[in-house]
This record gives sequence, C-alpha cells and structure tokens, in this order.
Amino acid sequence: MRTIDFDYNLPEELIAAHPLSNRAASRMLVVHRDTGLIEHRHFSDILDYVQQGDHFVLNNTRVIPARYFSNDGGIELVRAGLSGLDLWKCLVRPGRKMKIGRSVQVGDATGIVESIDDEGYRYIRWDQPVDEEQYGRLALPHYMNRESEAEDKERYQTVYAQEDGAIAAPTAGLHFTPEILAALPHSFVTLHVGVGTFRPVKADIITDHQMHSEHFSMPAETATAIEAAKRVIAVGTTSVRVIETMATRLGRPLKEGEGDTDIFIYPGYEYKLTDVLLTNFHLPQSTLIMLVSAFAGKELIMEAYRQAVEEKYRFFSYGDCMLIL
Repeated sequence: MRTIDFDYNLPEELIAAHPLSNRAASRMLVVHRDTGLIEHRHFSDILDYVQQGDHFVLNNTRVIPARYFSNDGGIELVRAGLSGLDLWKCLVRPGRKMKIGRSVQVGDATGIVESIDDEGYRYIRWDQPVDEEQYGRLALPHYMNRESEAEDKERYQTVYAQEDGAIAAPTAGLHFTPEILAALPHSFVTLHVGVGTFRPVKADIITDHQMHSEHFSMPAETATAIEAAKRVIAVGTTSVRVIETMATRLGRPLKEGEGDTDIFIYPGYEYKLTDVLLTNFHLPQSTLIMLVSAFAGKELIMEAYRQAVEEKYRFFSYGDCMLIL
C-alpha cells in the first residue's frame, strides 16, 4: 500500500481552529462496519449506541505547556521529553542556531545544548527550573494556524485529564462532558501523546515508515474491566494503541503494565481487543487515518470522509467525531 492511497481533499475552511462553546454539541458521523450504513448524528446521541456490557477506555493524559521561546524571540523550543527536571529533549527552530554548546535563555534559566540525536532532537540542560506557568504555551497543532489563547487551557484538555505528559490532546475525548462520562462505564489508560503524532508519513510505501514511540501505562483495574466487557469501546487512537499493544505483548488475560509503544496499525492488521472506536477526523496520508482504515476498511472510511466533507463536518483536533461500530 502506498501513502497516497490514504489521501483525500479537504477544503481549508473545514479545519476547526477553535472549539465549540459546548463540548457535546459536536456532530458525530456513525459508521456501521457490518452493513456499510453511515449516519449523521451528534455526540450527545452517543448513549443511543451503548449496549449492556460495553466498556469505554479513555486516555487520561494531560497536556503540558510544551512550547517556549527564548527571551530574544529568536529560538522556539518544543519540549518532547524530560530526563529529570533539568534536561529537556527538544525540537528546536531554527536548528542551525542550536548546535552543541550553544546556549538559550528562557526567563532566568539558561540552557546549554549537550547533544543532538539522529532525529535532530536537542538535549538541553538548564541551570535552574524554567517557569512553565509564565513562559510555557500549549503546542497547538500547526493546522490551527494560530497561537494558543486563554480558552485553550481548558478546552484543549479532556475533562478527565490527570497525568501530566502529553504535548497534544487525545482529541476524541474532548467531546465528553462530566455528565456524559458519568453515564458510561469506563476506565482509563495513559499514553502521553508526543510530537511524533504531527510528523507526516514521508515514505512512499507505508511499510517503509518508521513509527514514533510513545510512553503508556495500563492499570490493573482497567485490564480487569476490559476482560469483563462484552464490547470494548476505545476512545481515540491513543487508547487503541495501548489496548492493542498490551494484547499483542502480553496476550490474554490482560494485566497491568507500562512501557513504550511504536505499534503501527494499518490495513491488514487484525484487531485483538478493540470492538468499537470513537475518533476524530484525521489528516490525509497520516498514520492515524491508516489505523482507522485498518479497523473499518479503507473503502468504507474513505466514503465516510467523503460524506463528512460534503456535509461540512469540522475536522481535526477541535472538530467533529466519528463512531465506528
């Protein structure tokens, strides 16, 4: 399969740059895998599709302020990981200014580039903690084409976010309100969404793509609940990555565990535990649209996307969602 096979045309005006005032007001395109039926509903209708024995698995990662600028405004840093409090793994722009030994100042803190890895990440050691509250910003996806604003501190975060560490939100969860969540049987996994989620697939043949790695954990109570469920409903592709990684590595019955996953799911993959998927609409030619196509079939997904464009759904992080049954 070629990367171009997962392309589609998206008018720029359908990219959601801001959230709706009401989380649950998002539209929800419902795809029935068994019949090919496609329905147009709203997320607030999700209870209509819940059956006895269903169990929702959600990613409770919390988005951190990962984007920083040097005091002179000349260097942009996106923190991609930590090794202790004083050593940051960063994406840096422009990279040519940040060679080994070069320094950068953010507030009162001075950082020195200690090393650069094969992927271009800079490892920067700080002489004191950087004031995240004052200088950190959310690293909103590039397609929003704007800086983060006050409303993003709340809205680019799920209502159940708990574990600090994500650079990007697990966006399928952004539609949930506390009231809807309380009405659904659910438990949590954690996967810290990294900068790799924004990186395009550059390989022509998808199997040549090198998948990024992300850290995850599954508590014992979630493993037990999944084993007891009649249907496992994964909220978002990040939850899928955890569930399917655990099932692949440890088999059944599931147990608690944590680690790093670089699982790459594309058509031909046989899902082991995920029965239903709630997900947002994904970028053309991305690993995420490949994952969804593996779940429902590429032809059906492409038809669903065609209808979503035709019906003027809102796309990407702050956009509408798709329930695949």
